[in-house]
Amino acid sequence: MKKIAFLLSILIFTSAVVSCGDDSGASGTGHMYNAPLQGNPESLDPQFADDPSSNTVIKNLYSGLMQIDSSGNVVCCNAENYTVSDNGTIYTFKLKEDNFWFFDENDDDVITEDEYFPVTAKDYVFALQRVLDPKMQSPYAKDFMCIMGASSVIYNGSPVTSAEIYAPDDYTLMIVLENPNTEFLSLMASAASYPCNEEFFNNTKGRYGLDDRSVMSNGAFYVRKWFYDPYGNNNILYMKRNDANWSETFDINPSFLSFNIEKNEDAVRDLFKKDEIECFTTLNSNLYNSGKYSITGISAATLGIVFNQDDKYFSNGNMRKAMALSVDRDSLQQDSNGDFQTAYGIIPPAVKLHGRSYRELVSERQFTSYNEEEALNCYETAKKELKVTSLEPVNILVNAEYAGSGCLNDVIGKWQELFGFHISIEDVMADEFYQRISEGDYSIALYPVKGTSAVGRSVIQQFENISCLKNTLSDGKISAKLMSCSSVNELIESYTSAENQIIDSYWFIPLFYKNSYFIAYKENEQIFYDPFTGAVDYRLALNYD
Repeated sequence: MKKIAFLLSILIFTSAVVSCGDDSGASGTGHMYNAPLQGNPESLDPQFADDPSSNTVIKNLYSGLMQIDSSGNVVCCNAENYTVSDNGTIYTFKLKEDNFWFFDENDDDVITEDEYFPVTAKDYVFALQRVLDPKMQSPYAKDFMCIMGASSVIYNGSPVTSAEIYAPDDYTLMIVLENPNTEFLSLMASAASYPCNEEFFNNTKGRYGLDDRSVMSNGAFYVRKWFYDPYGNNNILYMKRNDANWSETFDINPSFLSFNIEKNEDAVRDLFKKDEIECFTTLNSNLYNSGKYSITGISAATLGIVFNQDDKYFSNGNMRKAMALSVDRDSLQQDSNGDFQTAYGIIPPAVKLHGRSYRELVSERQFTSYNEEEALNCYETAKKELKVTSLEPVNILVNAEYAGSGCLNDVIGKWQELFGFHISIEDVMADEFYQRISEGDYSIALYPVKGTSAVGRSVIQQFENISCLKNTLSDGKISAKLMSCSSVNELIESYTSAENQIIDSYWFIPLFYKNSYFIAYKENEQIFYDPFTGAVDYRLALNYD
């Protein structure tokens, strides 16, 4: 009954606001967006959360010193400006003085002077120290090992204050790096570097980010209500525009965000079909007409063949090489809706480098070669090394949420033609797929590799962190080396070297770049989707309905 009363109060309150100046039909602003979250946010702590639902709320709840614009460029957000020392290791950020924390103490949606106060450099220092603190167990700790003293904090138990992150005054932040890092500003645009106020954090007594009274906003919206019952329906997370930060220089176009928290994508699709939500994200767009909906596809994942590293046949290097050299990518059949692109390299097109797709800067044709004669020679050598005359039938495990068996027809056909052993497809759902991968219950699998951010290092890290991808890099610390590149050219050379190492190991055979999709009604504009984190950014969203 309390929940019903609250929902009714929201409807009454929202109607009153809309009738008193909602001009969304004319200017596109002032709209209340109805959107989904697939799964309850695990946490609204930006230094810890890593699931798509949490990332979406965090993106709209907080803001950082830097941000990545719609073109992929890193630009200032809460930083007025920044400077970099001549040797490329000292970054000094000058903070804007008009970014505020807001906490609605009496829960009345009215901003009073005692409910907001400035965000200072100390809030950024505390946030980054939390990321590095081993007790925090942040999934982003290793991303910040480029900071001087960070590795000692993470691995040797040194105090977090030994990491060289300083606040000389309230509006100056200084960070010292071990080595120059040409992608450091991209790192400072990530959610893990959003500020955290130490006093507020301590006052939550261990519940920071876990409910609507343990979060405080310095971004475009604040959390008005977060209700979730794992055994019930009508779960919601409701956000209101944070007028403490709404100004001519900080645009916030919607007035409200109302999220339905759903258990799975089928429930989300059902809401979209009923016009109860205005947009959603998905891996598959084939059910939706581009004439009726706005459909944005972004190639953020690389699908490739992986082999069980303990398999009696495919642990053999010549066997893997034979299968890799027999893939004719120029003849792979493409799907009609552009869901897949042929992949010659490892890093997908959605990864950006200084505002440009990495794949535009580096030709991927250099990475792979198709040679049937050499493939057959490798196959015969492998059989001799294994002391077998033929291979037993084998299944390829496929995550049905990412791909159907049809995408492998050309590859399997060529393998069966050349090598003569039978290959079949086993489509399974995501949970079973990843469980069987972790248990080693497969011989071959079509594995989706996706980074956690739109930088190449994040993709390369997957080959160091995921068990079925290990052994692809001869140097297990290649991603750390990517943090010490002082120029774009040096970074490109390092990425190219890493891609070559992975491909030449023949433990991962890239086949396709796979799209993720954002689908919305066409009256919506300027909603930005990050396929790596799953976050949907509504801060500049316009609705012309």
